[in-house]
Amino acid sequence: MSITAKTIVAGVAGSPVRHSLSPLLHNAWLRQAGIDGVYVAFAPHQDGFPAFARGLRGGAIRGLNVTIPFKEQALALADTASDLARAAGAANVLLFHDDGRTEARNTDGEGLLGALQAQAPGFDVKAGPALVLGAGGAARGAVAALLAAGAPDIRVCNRTAARAEQLVKALAGPAGATPLRAYDRADLAATDAALVINATSLGLNGGPGPDVPWRLARPDAVVLDMVYRPLKTAFLKEAQGHGLRIVDGLEMLIRQAVPSFEAFYGLSPPDMDARSLLLAALEAGG
Repeated sequence: MSITAKTIVAGVAGSPVRHSLSPLLHNAWLRQAGIDGVYVAFAPHQDGFPAFARGLRGGAIRGLNVTIPFKEQALALADTASDLARAAGAANVLLFHDDGRTEARNTDGEGLLGALQAQAPGFDVKAGPALVLGAGGAARGAVAALLAAGAPDIRVCNRTAARAEQLVKALAGPAGATPLRAYDRADLAATDAALVINATSLGLNGGPGPDVPWRLARPDAVVLDMVYRPLKTAFLKEAQGHGLRIVDGLEMLIRQAVPSFEAFYGLSPPDMDARSLLLAALEAGG
């Protein structure tokens, strides 16, 4: 890959970010498409994201994917935002326009719904309640997408109950207008949930995932983990051990990356087996 004065630069920003497979995916697409572009990883200090992002205004780079823990800050920094980003209260895409404007988008919901369609064919988010674990930017994107898709009942549970309440208050709209509630961990029973989503970083790099009483889960429930390293997290293994259908975070990564790539480079990704490429990297420890 050669870098020229015309090379279009984009990247991903997070903390941590060294685990991210986004650079591998986007750069493979760039090579396959013959685009003069490059995609890199940035690791701003936990408290330094606003200054970092403001320094990119004016088109020094084309844009960023934004991951944990900066998604809510990304939206706050933007001059304009897509409807879904505003609804979520978080952005996973920032575009830096030549005139100095920063635009926020959220493709997490598209990635989540696409992953469900790919790995749990026939599942309908309208089938029953959804339980979302977490209350950060990733959880906000998931809740906004589920609301838009017509989920009849969404329960948000977070380690810090006040954060779950804050998310619900921000996204629920007028009282009683949306089926969104905050749950305390003491009331976490997944009893009748049709969909359970881990939108936290628990389980990353092999650690334990959220503690869920799977024995109470609906027998036909679908379980999605946004974490993709390892591919089959402890959270997914436990769910699968109880006979539940699982959807991995790698599929969501690929699905949300497609509209991100289109926003950065102006073209759809080329037709290639992206999943096999990323699976090989995971197996190799890359």
